[in-house]
Amino acid sequence: MNEHKNELFVGRLGIDPVLKYTPKQKPVCELSIAINSRTTQKTTWKKVIVWGKQAELCNLYLKKGKQVFVQGRRQLREFMTSDGEKRRCEEVIASLIGFSNL
Repeated sequence: MNEHKNELFVGRLGIDPVLKYTPKQKPVCELSIAINSRTTQKTTWKKVIVWGKQAELCNLYLKKGKQVFVQGRRQLREFMTSDGEKRRCEEVIASLIGFSNL
């Protein structure tokens, strides 16, 4: 099941980026980003997936606590666990990651 909606947000990394490579050596980086709501004082967490050269740059320049801008599409993904249990997760496939080196 894939539901695609555009996302645009600013948040802070909750952990350092996790860079991996597919079997065909394509870089993919996973980010966990906290978004603080000014009105409700609640924090929302987003799982962000970054591909290609941008994934390698995220791994090189981003660290826990760094503020980032994300533009991408939201995707609902279904998968089977190793126990055979069906699960769903929501993630954002980033088309653009912005950050300051300051």
